[in-house]
Amino acid sequence: MSFEAAVHAKAIQLDKMSLDMCAASGSGHPTTAMSLGHIVTVLLYHSMRWLPDHPRYPTSDRFVLSAGHAVPIVYAALADLGAAVGKGNERNPLTPDDLQTLRENDSYLDGHPNPMEGMPFFDAATGSLGQGLSVAAGLAVAAKHDELDKRVFCIIGDGEAREGQIWEAADFIVDHELTNVLPIFNCNGYGQADKVSVQQSTDRLAKKLEAAGFIVAVIDGHAPNEIRDAIEQHAEHMKNDQPFAIVAKTVKGWGAASLQGGGWHGKPANGDKLSQVHEELTATGVGLTSALASDELKIYPPPEHTAPEVKNEEAMSFREAMERYDMAMIYKAGRLATRKAYGLAMRALGHAHEGVFCLDADVSNSTFAEWFANDKELTDRFVECKIAEQNMISAAAGLSAAGKIPFCSSFAKFITRGYDQLEMAINSGANIKVVGSHSGISLAADGPSQMALPDVAWFRSFATMKDHYGGPGCYVLQPADAYAAYALTLRMADHCGVCYMRTFRPDVEFIYDEDTIFELGRFEVLTEGRDVMIVTAGYMVHECNKALEMLDKMGVDATLVDLYSIPFDADKLMDIANANNGYILTVEDNYGGGLGSAVADVCTESGDAFTVEQMFVKRIPKSARNEDAILKQCGLHHSDIARKAASMLGVVNA
Repeated sequence: MSFEAAVHAKAIQLDKMSLDMCAASGSGHPTTAMSLGHIVTVLLYHSMRWLPDHPRYPTSDRFVLSAGHAVPIVYAALADLGAAVGKGNERNPLTPDDLQTLRENDSYLDGHPNPMEGMPFFDAATGSLGQGLSVAAGLAVAAKHDELDKRVFCIIGDGEAREGQIWEAADFIVDHELTNVLPIFNCNGYGQADKVSVQQSTDRLAKKLEAAGFIVAVIDGHAPNEIRDAIEQHAEHMKNDQPFAIVAKTVKGWGAASLQGGGWHGKPANGDKLSQVHEELTATGVGLTSALASDELKIYPPPEHTAPEVKNEEAMSFREAMERYDMAMIYKAGRLATRKAYGLAMRALGHAHEGVFCLDADVSNSTFAEWFANDKELTDRFVECKIAEQNMISAAAGLSAAGKIPFCSSFAKFITRGYDQLEMAINSGANIKVVGSHSGISLAADGPSQMALPDVAWFRSFATMKDHYGGPGCYVLQPADAYAAYALTLRMADHCGVCYMRTFRPDVEFIYDEDTIFELGRFEVLTEGRDVMIVTAGYMVHECNKALEMLDKMGVDATLVDLYSIPFDADKLMDIANANNGYILTVEDNYGGGLGSAVADVCTESGDAFTVEQMFVKRIPKSARNEDAILKQCGLHHSDIARKAASMLGVVNA
């Protein structure tokens, strides 16, 4: 049997398996899967170097299915090959019988790919379209840095090519000369509701890719030799600086005319229809395949690998870092912005831990990630992503899958563009750290277009659930001073899971010293009182400190809590609230649903009686010349805080 006949035979077999598993599930996307039968066969049975019984082998080529709904065709191949599946350290070969459990509650076969559900063949959860090429790029960055001879294949649907993130990733691949990535566009001509736009046609996609800087091969995605030859072309072009892409013309529902055209997206064939489609595929195979035995399809193993030692030492202290990097005078002055402390911590962390990578979105001179980037010993682990935050987050997911610890920084306002990507990263079990600079209203002069205001509420929602490791879906961190920002950056690196830390622009005085120990999930009591507990975080700690002076003159003895972490020790916070007669005032420099809501939820769950008032930004801010002016504009000036706290206690003339 020729190579071509062998691929046709295997593709038809996998197509039938895809149809059967979707029929058993009662849902799925068999027609999209059938458009990829030949491409998946050539990749998994011939071109990729990988080990089915060890799909995460370090030097293995990687496969990212950006069009995650087409996953039945990959599951079929993995079952046919007996690829290892399972969670934790338990691994068993996937069998054809297992395919009948597609989408069941306790099945490894999720509706869309997810490595955390027992599918180690995949590196990231996909299915929210447009993100896979960025993940592939992140995997490629790690491979290039580690000097590993591995290729990263990424299958992208023509419909999802409408997503802007695809082109963010394309620019990124060209910028960083990631010739080890092979984007394969599956052009079957149909989206969900209708045909794709002419803008996503084969010819237009090829021209767009060429304009972006790619060499493009346009092929018949059902012609085995064309697929193989194009993939081999990519292998040759890896030696050059110009990336390579494949645009494959395919047929949705290939081999079964009754499933082709519109109206079959996400609909499995059942009963008599399923039998009919099987017969059509069998008939299609006549003349394309042979009953003769064949050894034309052979999986090639990856190169052997010996894991190098990765330096992971304890980073120097904040004071040591300030002195080491010529900031001793600033240290003595006792004032530094938290964004600068983050940059300093990243530099120290980069020298202590070789697995740490720093990504930024064209604002490194504002986030102070530039201190990492400009260090000649660290610059090869700095990844400039330009103004493309979605790609940055998904590329970080790829880096995490490769065993790195990526920190992503941008203005907190611009991080909001990557919320979908962050949720997918959490679903993937990614170990990503996100740092949003210029957070809250203390930004003042630049106005609301640059201010992060709903961010705490969004990230805090993930703090209410558990991730795949049993910890919070995301820690939300708001350091009040440089000591806290420095220490929490180091703590984030120690934690396996997603963290979000807010930093701000103004220089502020040091509140803490080296005796303070910061940990995720904790808080600090700055002042102990007995009348009312004020709970705040970040920049507002300084404003609340000023409010305490006013309250003292009014005869109010207030407790001040720096709730720098969400989630936090709820029982301990409630004990402090009870010691203050159950009066709680929360103060934050963002929209509601964040810190105040987290405290209110804890009060409700405790079952005790509390009086809770929340102060937050309740209007769309506008520009103001300084922090004092913007705080007055939004009713969060220290005088407003003092009046609110006093009024809770019925203090006259508050």
